[in-house]
Amino acid sequence: MKEAKYFLGQIVHHKLFNYRGVIYDVDFEFRGGEEWYEKVARSRPAKNQPWYHVLVDNASHQTYVAECNLMVSQNKQRIHNPMVDYYFDDFDNGVYSLHVMKN
Repeated sequence: MKEAKYFLGQIVHHKLFNYRGVIYDVDFEFRGGEEWYEKVARSRPAKNQPWYHVLVDNASHQTYVAECNLMVSQNKQRIHNPMVDYYFDDFDNGVYSLHVMKN
């Protein structure tokens, strides 16, 4: 299994589509459907690399992005997406902290 380069709560920048977002989940290889891949993944990134679930800044949706299309964002400001509070508790020094599960 390949190790993920980026971590949950990290703010990233999409190299091709020029948007920022925060990672809230990762698949260590592509877990989407073949139809979605053919229709949406136009640059045809490899499926055998980590793919990240990203909440998009200044939007209300999320994306599914191959690791090769991401880089660390130089802009460490908060992400504005209505789902941020669902996944994260805190924001400190440009990094979000995942919700802690309580019993």
